[in-house]
Amino acid sequence: MAARRARTWVVWLPAWSTIRRQLNPQHGLHRLACQADLTQSEAGTQARIARHFDILPRGLPVAALTRQRDAGDALGQGWLRADPAHVRPDMASARLVACGDEMHVSAAEAEALLKPLKPVFGDAGFPISAPSPSRWYLSLPRDAQLPRFSEPAQVYGDDLLAHLPDAAIGARWRALLNEAQVILHNHPVNAQRQRTGKLSVNSLWFWGAGRLPDHVRSVLDGVISPDPLLAALAKQAEISFGTNAAPQPLPATAGLASMEAAWDQDWLARLGIETSTRVLLDLGHVQSLAEADAHGFNDLVHGLGAKRLDALLIDTADGVQLHWRNPHRWRFWRSRLPA
Repeated sequence: MAARRARTWVVWLPAWSTIRRQLNPQHGLHRLACQADLTQSEAGTQARIARHFDILPRGLPVAALTRQRDAGDALGQGWLRADPAHVRPDMASARLVACGDEMHVSAAEAEALLKPLKPVFGDAGFPISAPSPSRWYLSLPRDAQLPRFSEPAQVYGDDLLAHLPDAAIGARWRALLNEAQVILHNHPVNAQRQRTGKLSVNSLWFWGAGRLPDHVRSVLDGVISPDPLLAALAKQAEISFGTNAAPQPLPATAGLASMEAAWDQDWLARLGIETSTRVLLDLGHVQSLAEADAHGFNDLVHGLGAKRLDALLIDTADGVQLHWRNPHRWRFWRSRLPA
């Protein structure tokens, strides 16, 4: 009989400080967390990606990576995301409240909104296009000088002025943004969206500049995630990718053999992985432990108890990592959660 292959799963979760408050002794993660080794790594999305993907040149050119996945034409030039966004003014400034996928822009709306924007950005030397309704792109000339742009996640709820590029190089981009905002504010698509209770697309957000990497490799065999960036990285690294769908729950009477078979057929078959040893499940987008369980996290944790898995790495948004391996199950005397 062939030896069962070892399986390690990596799970991205929100900040450990959030998850820890929601854990109770009945949840499978409570036992594993008490038994696991804890390490502190750098926080943030880019650091978490760098722990699992080797990208050369160093950096994370989000726009070029997602453009290649969306349109297949990113090679050979620079790209900048110019995603549809909603900005809400307040007494002294304005705040970014939604961007990209959160705007739920249809293909027809994107086409109509882009029509008056194309001459503006085209004349400035940055043609704009939208191969995906929620991801808009500017094509950059080779000699384009760009200021530093903040990722949307760093801007939400904050004073927008604190994140707009300054100095001389930023003035051109602030002017382009202002012109785009005037056009979008007066666009009939936004009037229709407001009538139906949707947020208006009253701004753009520039971010993710760069060129397609020369090299993307990963220690992972596959990724399960709703994130287009992780899908793009998986494509460049030539590893399997699946969307984040929870497996069907197994009956309580299922034997170990049928549980393993169902696990393979439901999770791994979605990915097309035949010889998996290391798979990433991205739950970094959830807001609670209950929501993570709805995506199959608790089933995955209980898989360790059923010996379907050999190791689990919990990688959280605040950089805390919990490393659990099968021999750690003998640490039965540990009952206190790590700080």
